[in-house]
Amino acid sequence: MTPRARPMTPEDRREALVDATIPLLHEHGRSVTTKQIADAAGVAEGTIFRVFDSKDDLVTAAVEKAMDMEPFLADLESIDLDQDLRGRLTELCTHLQDRFRGMFLLMSAMGMVGPPKAHRHMEDGRRRAEKIMVAVVETDADHLTCTPVQLVHMLRMLTFSGTHPHISDGHVLTPAQIVGTLLDGVLEKES
Repeated sequence: MTPRARPMTPEDRREALVDATIPLLHEHGRSVTTKQIADAAGVAEGTIFRVFDSKDDLVTAAVEKAMDMEPFLADLESIDLDQDLRGRLTELCTHLQDRFRGMFLLMSAMGMVGPPKAHRHMEDGRRRAEKIMVAVVETDADHLTCTPVQLVHMLRMLTFSGTHPHISDGHVLTPAQIVGTLLDGVLEKES
């Protein structure tokens, strides 16, 4: 007989259920069932209601975790600053695209037109992200025709529009295309 797994604390169980719910929200949106969640988490359906008052509470917790800025900020802070500007911008653009894709997919699946009210006050996270992104490019400030803040703004705008499935008409730009457009433009170089 195999020994039973050690019971989880209610907080660990909440976390495991939230983690199991996020990909289901991407796939099913609000129509996800507690049975699907329980199956994905490997628990009985009733276990959900030992740590959440309702399915809506679990879905809200999953959306909040999916929109949490901290993992994104950690990704930005992991950028290798020893790379050249193009390499740093490409890595930065990759992290931005990952973040935008996740948000676009979740919001679309959930029928959301904007972040939940609880996330609209995330100015602190946005300011922290901008500060990190500016630090990624400011060592090359002397070689730019704009400020590092303006460069980051342009990169974010190009990445947002080049990643959004509707704005890009389904022709999502790669990080290399976005950074190349930003740094090189689209004209051929004269010989």
